[in-house]
Amino acid sequence: MLRPSKKISRKELKEDKLVSTYSTVTSYYEEHKRAISIALVAAALVTVAIVVYVRNRADSSQKAHAALGAVASYIDNGQYQIAIDGVPSRNIQGLRAIVENFGASPGGELARFQLASALLALGKYDEALGHYKSFSPPGELLDAARRAGLGACYEGLKEYEDAGAEFEKAAAASPKDPRVPEFLHNAARNYAAAGEKEKAVELWKRLKKSYPATSYGRDAERYIVQYSL
Repeated sequence: MLRPSKKISRKELKEDKLVSTYSTVTSYYEEHKRAISIALVAAALVTVAIVVYVRNRADSSQKAHAALGAVASYIDNGQYQIAIDGVPSRNIQGLRAIVENFGASPGGELARFQLASALLALGKYDEALGHYKSFSPPGELLDAARRAGLGACYEGLKEYEDAGAEFEKAAAASPKDPRVPEFLHNAARNYAAAGEKEKAVELWKRLKKSYPATSYGRDAERYIVQYSL
């Protein structure tokens, strides 16, 4: 005689599923434990590497800022070559050494910008251009300054159309920057030197309309008349 099947309670069903799941996971682990262990170790190593990288980057940035402070007076006094080379006898690193040693850190990046500007001031346009291009600005103001630096380098190299384009980008990079009228004027001046008179006049008209209270805005009419002939 067949006995009636035993009714399985919800608790027993739940426990059975847990046992089944545990068995499946255990079986999977046993089959793949080497790969899982390697993955866990790799993940741990990556985490440690990130922590070490961030810490080292912070340390490098602090050292770069400290080194920059040591050459700040030379930059302020226009002693650009000393700022670039440093003063080895006084254990003062120059901008070039700071970039070489800490260039990947935020402080090192700022040193790169200062190095580019010092080289520009000395008329070393090609070298300055390379550093401006490598510089990664952290905000609008420095992005505008970098673009203006590129424009000045191209102007020094007599590549006037490229200079005009960079000065125009500098004006657009930080619209609230008080140097915008100067950037626009420099862009117009270089476009005019490149023979792009229409572009130049358009920018001077913009200067006259948008920045009439500035010296560049007041002088714009004279340039408009001169280059519209």
